[in-house]
Amino acid sequence: MTGATHRPDRPDPLDDDLGWMLGIVFRGYVRAAEHALADFPGGPRGYQVLTAAVNRPARNQGAIAEELGIDRTVLTYLIDDLERPGFVARRADPADRRNRLVDVTDVGRAAWEQRRLALRHVESHLLGTLAPPESATLRALLQRVACSAQAADPLRDLCEVVAQVQPSGRAPTAPAPSRTGAAAVRGGSTATPRARRRSSTD
Repeated sequence: MTGATHRPDRPDPLDDDLGWMLGIVFRGYVRAAEHALADFPGGPRGYQVLTAAVNRPARNQGAIAEELGIDRTVLTYLIDDLERPGFVARRADPADRRNRLVDVTDVGRAAWEQRRLALRHVESHLLGTLAPPESATLRALLQRVACSAQAADPLRDLCEVVAQVQPSGRAPTAPAPSRTGAAAVRGGSTATPRARRRSSTD
């Protein structure tokens, strides 16, 4: 439970709060993932970019940015970081030479497989309280929710939800714009701004 003063007859409201639950799990995962990917180019975000590129045909940076919810300028720095050790390579798109496609190299694929195994250990530790069937069910449910949220564009839809639950006469406060720089990305921060929906060209 959430505190030493918890009483069985008076459940702590936080124990049923989705944001609290997600936050606890997220912070635990981020700490462990940052440790596992401390020396990986771009940290956890760099690994996500490589993951997005590994099992699909080469795509341009705009398409990858939209899928991952990463600002295009930030993504450019991440791809630069992955390109230096030879994990990815940029090439002109034969269909439109104004676009640059991102290809994963053999070196990059091997590095991704190695870190993927390390993150599987992190996940197994985090979900260790669950039986294997429960863990599989949780993954399936989270995947469904995440894909639905990704498709619905949470930046717009969640703002509407917040507006509906605001007390009468109180206008929702818009969050301050995030300013994520290359330094934060290189340090492995996962707090990058979600890219707004736009065209998938560079």
